[in-house]
Amino acid sequence: MSARGGSDTRAPGSAIPGFGFNPPHAPVPGIEVTDLAALHGRVTDGTLQRVHRADFHSLTLVTEGSAEHTVDFVSHPCRPGTLLWVRPGQVQRFPAPGRVNGTHVLFTPAFPEPTPATAHLTDDWSGPVCRQLGTSADHATTAALLSRLNAEYTRPGGSSRDILRLLLAALLLHIDRLPHPGTRADPHTGGEVHARFRAELERSYATTRRAEDYADRLGYTVKTLTRACRAATGQSVKEAIDARVALQAQRLLAHTDEPVAVIARRLGFSEPTNFGKFFTRHTGTTPGDFRHSQSGATGHTGHSAAPPPRAATPVRAKRRDPASGPDAPARPCR
Repeated sequence: MSARGGSDTRAPGSAIPGFGFNPPHAPVPGIEVTDLAALHGRVTDGTLQRVHRADFHSLTLVTEGSAEHTVDFVSHPCRPGTLLWVRPGQVQRFPAPGRVNGTHVLFTPAFPEPTPATAHLTDDWSGPVCRQLGTSADHATTAALLSRLNAEYTRPGGSSRDILRLLLAALLLHIDRLPHPGTRADPHTGGEVHARFRAELERSYATTRRAEDYADRLGYTVKTLTRACRAATGQSVKEAIDARVALQAQRLLAHTDEPVAVIARRLGFSEPTNFGKFFTRHTGTTPGDFRHSQSGATGHTGHSAAPPPRAATPVRAKRRDPASGPDAPARPCR
C-alpha cells in the first residue's frame, strides 16, 4: 500500500485487501518515513478507511487532532502523544482524512539492524498496539528519535541504509522500554523458552491447541512452558494458544467470505459445532452473530451463512482507553 499505493495481495476468497511494501519514492528499500496527511493525500479511494492488512510494520506518533484507529477489533483513541505500532498481519482501519496527523514510519520486518533484541520485537505479533505518551519525557525521547530518523531519511546528500537501520533499531528498543498495557507482564522475563514457544505457536496454532504438543516439539515440560508464558504474558500456555486461535477466528470471520465450517477446518476443528463452542467460550458470542456484528466496516455483504467484515462491537464490548489529560505520564492505551 504505497506502502499504500502498492500491490493488492488479497488472498482468494478474502473480503479484505492485503498490501505489500511498495512506497512510491523510497530512497532506501525497506523503510519509508512520511506523515498521515501525505499518506491520505496519495490514497484517496477510501482504502485506508476500510479494514485492510499489510505485510509490514507501521509506527505512528500522533501530533495533532483526535479520532479512533481500529486494530484487531479494538478501537484506540488517538490524540497528540498517542503512539501506535501496527504489525504485519494485523487488520486495521484508519480514521477519516484530516482527523489526525503525525509522523508515520513503515518498514519491513527485515529492515532494522539485526540483533536478538530487535528480532524479538519485529517477530512479536502480540506486542502492544497503543500507548498514550502525553507530554512525558518518554514522548520527548520518542519524538526526538523519530525526528532523527526522518532527518536521515530526507538527507539532501542521500540517506545511509546502515544509519537508518541503526536509528530504527534504537527507536524500537526505546519503545520496548515503555510501559506495557495493563497487567501484561514483561515479555523479556520469559526468555528463550517463551520466544521459542511464540514462534512455534505462530507456525502451529491452526494444527494443534494442545499444550503437550508444543512442549514435545520444543523439548520442554508443560510446566516449564507455563512458567515462561506466565512470566511474559500473564497467561498459561493453553490460554495463550486459545487466545491466538480465537484472534485468527475473528479475523477470518470478519474479513473473509468463507463459511464458518471452512474456517473451522482451517483452524484445526474437526466439527463446526466444536468450533462454535470454542468461539463462544472465548469471545462471548457465536461465530454467526460476530460476523453479522462486523458487517458494516467495509460494506461487504458476505457469505450467506452470515455477512463478514467488522465495524461495531462484538458481543463483548469494545475496549477503550480511559480518558486522560495530554500531560499524563507515559502509559499504554489498554
